Order: sequence, then C-alpha cells, then structure tokens
Amino acid sequence: MHPAAPHLVAAPVLPRPAGSAGRCAPPWRESARPASRRANARGFAHGGLITALADNAMGLSCGMQFAEPRSLVTVNLSIDFLSVARIGQWLLFETSFTKVGGTLCFAQAFVTADGVACARANATFRAM
Repeated sequence: MHPAAPHLVAAPVLPRPAGSAGRCAPPWRESARPASRRANARGFAHGGLITALADNAMGLSCGMQFAEPRSLVTVNLSIDFLSVARIGQWLLFETSFTKVGGTLCFAQAFVTADGVACARANATFRAM
C-alpha cells in the first residue's frame, strides 16, 4: 500500500536506472476493488471514484519524476469512459508521465476492470 494513498494497492515499482536523476521511472500502477457503497444509481462503480483514483495515480506517477519530493496540484483532468466497471471488479490504473517540466507535469492513465478497458485519462499537474 502506498502511504500517501492507503485506499490503493501499489504494484511493485522497479528501481530507477542509474543516473536518471529522478526523470525516468517505470509507469506507476495502482489498483483497487470498489465496494457497493461506491456504486452509482445503476449499480456500477461510480465514475467519480474512477476519476479520483486515476487523478491520484497520475499525480503519483508525475511526483516520482522529481529527485526531491514536491507537492502537485491538478490543473486539468479529462477522462473518457470506455465501458462500465462493476462493483467487485479489480480496477487497475496504469499511469505514465508524458512530460515533466520545471512547474508543469503531464500524465496519462489507462484503467481496466478485471482486464477489460473501462477508462482512459489525461492530466496536467503544477508542481508547488
């Protein structure tokens, strides 16, 4: 479990290549299994839950690119829902940074529910 996100289970993170200065980490992976209290009116995992978890995972992906820890805030976030995620399905958030600059970071995420694509997301973060 990631200490900054106790509601998620972190997949193993490989060590950074030597000399990468924090700018070349592998994609960040997070996962969760939504409970019934996280359902929408139709009984599916709520889109807001998927969006919030994708935002969190993408922020962590960008945050790993800095040599020193920095706080990030979301500047822009977009998500496309590709299919439904049902309660009890295993949600996997595979994220990667697109670009990390001095103050802005860009990331993307691909979300699957029990291995079936259910969402894709893009976000921009500001380093504080």
